[in-house]
Amino acid sequence: MKNFTDFFKALSDETRLRILHLLRNSTVEICVCEFTDILEIPTYNISKHLKILKNTGLLSERKEGRWVYFKLTDTQDKFTQLIFNALQEISSLQLEKDLVALKKRLDLRMKGKCLLGVQKEHLKTKNKETISKS
Repeated sequence: MKNFTDFFKALSDETRLRILHLLRNSTVEICVCEFTDILEIPTYNISKHLKILKNTGLLSERKEGRWVYFKLTDTQDKFTQLIFNALQEISSLQLEKDLVALKKRLDLRMKGKCLLGVQKEHLKTKNKETISKS
């Protein structure tokens, strides 16, 4: 039963629902910096949300150099499939905007890879300020 409570706790956050929705609608893995640009949330916060989702078993990650890509796990579990199908039924202007931003951000890839890092200046600045304060 604890697995189910952790699962629903993970789904109880808007940002995590947005991440799952993006992954459910993407045909490719999504890099952390792409999530940062699409959702306009600092990388540190994106990483925390991705870790929570990964710990529930919903996501898997793949590292390639300094880039970390995420995708939904390949699960045949009926419960998880029902949850993913329910996520598709959420009607939200924000989710629609996220999908438009996903397409634009994926168009920046070079040979199918994210090689640019965070592109939005206001998010770069926040990251630099955070690093300089350390």
